[in-house]
Amino acid sequence: KMSSGAGDLRQRKKQNCTESDKMAPEERNKENSKLGKSPKYMLIQRFAKLFFGCLAAVTSGMMYAVYLSTYHERKFWFSSRQELEREITFQGDSAIYYSFYKELLKAPSFERGVYELTHNNKTISLKTINAVQQMTLYPELIASVLYQASGSEEVIEPVYFYIGIVFGLQGIYVTALFVTSWVMSGTWLAGMLTVAWFIINRTDTTRIDYSIPSRENWALPYFACQVAALTGYLKKNLNCSAEKFCYLLVNASTYTFMMMWEYSHYLLFVQAVSLFLLDSFALAQTEKVHEVYRIYLFSLIVGYLLQFENSALLVSPLLSLVVALMLSKSLQMNMKKSTFVSRLLKIMYIYLVLTVAVTLNFLLKMFIPHKENGYLLKFIEVKLGLNTTKNFTMNWLLCQESLQAPSQDFFLRLTQSSLLPFYILVLIICLFSVTQVIFRRICGEPLKETVKLEDGRIGERPEIVYHVIHTILLGCLAMCLEGMKYLWTPYVCMLAAFGVCSPELWMTLFKWLRLKAVHPILLALILSMAVPTIIGFSLWKEFFPRIMTELTELQEFYDPDTVELMTWIKRQAPVAAVFAGSPQLMGVIKLCTGWMVSSLPLYNDDDLLKRNENIYQIYSKRSAEDIYKILTSYKANFLVIEDSICNEVGPVRGCRVKDLLDIANGHVVCEEGDNYAYSKYGRFCHEIKMNYSPYVNYFTRVYWNRSYFVYRINTVISFQS
Repeated sequence: KMSSGAGDLRQRKKQNCTESDKMAPEERNKENSKLGKSPKYMLIQRFAKLFFGCLAAVTSGMMYAVYLSTYHERKFWFSSRQELEREITFQGDSAIYYSFYKELLKAPSFERGVYELTHNNKTISLKTINAVQQMTLYPELIASVLYQASGSEEVIEPVYFYIGIVFGLQGIYVTALFVTSWVMSGTWLAGMLTVAWFIINRTDTTRIDYSIPSRENWALPYFACQVAALTGYLKKNLNCSAEKFCYLLVNASTYTFMMMWEYSHYLLFVQAVSLFLLDSFALAQTEKVHEVYRIYLFSLIVGYLLQFENSALLVSPLLSLVVALMLSKSLQMNMKKSTFVSRLLKIMYIYLVLTVAVTLNFLLKMFIPHKENGYLLKFIEVKLGLNTTKNFTMNWLLCQESLQAPSQDFFLRLTQSSLLPFYILVLIICLFSVTQVIFRRICGEPLKETVKLEDGRIGERPEIVYHVIHTILLGCLAMCLEGMKYLWTPYVCMLAAFGVCSPELWMTLFKWLRLKAVHPILLALILSMAVPTIIGFSLWKEFFPRIMTELTELQEFYDPDTVELMTWIKRQAPVAAVFAGSPQLMGVIKLCTGWMVSSLPLYNDDDLLKRNENIYQIYSKRSAEDIYKILTSYKANFLVIEDSICNEVGPVRGCRVKDLLDIANGHVVCEEGDNYAYSKYGRFCHEIKMNYSPYVNYFTRVYWNRSYFVYRINTVISFQS
């Protein structure tokens, strides 16, 4: 009778909101009269709990934002630096994002600035790009509008306004996690513990320390708000006003999240899979789940239109899955249901959805022209050991720390903060409870309309089941790629804090243990207060002094060689000059000087990836003539060689840039199990420093310091012995 149970859930969803709202106060009044409490007293108690909980949530977010700002100031001495020295702190792709924000502020009007970004031919030589679409610059558009519209030009410098918005969003991120844990557990003590774990494990919960303008730092706070709203929306017996508020917040945050990050639809796909599994076992109201699917569909369509017809959204797995789910639902609703057939249909339903989704995605990719990164499938094949490659870009990506499996230090840090042990405990209890509920549903037992504390059935709450599935899926990804830990660990903090603060979770455990010596409800209530309090005090004692030391300890980030290089370029290089070098350095040159460059640290464009590989050849064992031809093909006038790359001594042999180039160029010889680099030419970055022919024929050194060597690329080749 699983199908009849699902029908009951659908029927409950269709119940008139006003009727349920009228019935709720009457039921509460009866309960209160039994306990000898007046409705007025209960109303004041609820209001006080809500007020102080909201106050704690907002205060936590504000304190975290202030903490980040203070730590950033102590680390970089931002207020005492000149503008050039501040900009150098933005590295790699972060430098590019901030450079476009600067260009928007310098434009004579916002409209003109947007036009120049969408038809940008002043950043990369011989290439016109739509920077807004290619780099998802909507955060910079919003920041520039807010800066100019708020009249902040006379009050605060652009860089402080920019990083202030990002730090503020991180505060919202923490507040959203607080609220999610509070909604699930019923106590804002869980929210406080979530925030504590999040900050203590900041190395593994956020990348804000390393890359302030990165897209996930702009996008993930909106996703956290969406998850908080979705958690409330999935709850049973939610009053009409709260349900509408949660629904609208899910709408707004889903769309905003999709506009802020080019990879947002992949994370939403993981969430959609979680909801699909939740609905497949009839553990949530089907209509609510399908409303969320409609939100996905709407966000994809609007995102496609506003992101300059971004075809990547049309071929995304999220769209295929949502369409498959809606089609399968229509087919399923038209089938006749019986006890045996309904159980069979559930298996067929899952198979049907997956088959339709995969087929649809395959067909869309066949007929819709798209620029989806072709390296993704090859990367997965090589990562899983199904294929090997000598391709430089592929091997370079595989060597990135964020794409490696997580290290033992990661798990050790989570264990030292007591996060991992409590997460595993909570996950096991919830998982077993959910398994019990699924087994009961298969046997035809309907879900309870209201789950009481004494029932010990935490697995019947749809929002809990959703979070269990969601955190398991994200955890599987995090176990494969270390970079995914920034998506998983925040929700580990939230789920672990909810669990130890939830009387229902302890009651579920005691039901299994059949505890009789002590009243289980009383013990569950005591533990839900005592355990988080003990954890909180232990965390305070061990980690609070460390956090205060971080804020009081003066650090110094100063890179005089890079400052000197940028100063020389601004003073000596022609305005029309084009610079070539490593993509990371080119991003900094573009930001600090405004000069055109030949490549950028972007990895979502095949042409730019090929450019990066070609220009990296300056660190390979190729002839001066080959390098000259490569650089002049991109109209480069100056070449910058970094000593740190040329003389790199990496911890992992085979992952240095020069090693990867030797492999790609076939300059590696294997003898008795050892690899040796061999070529009839010496390494270009070494040979060019010797100032002998033929290198001096093609290149003239014009500037150097301890870290950088700058060469002018000769337009007229002088042959000298």
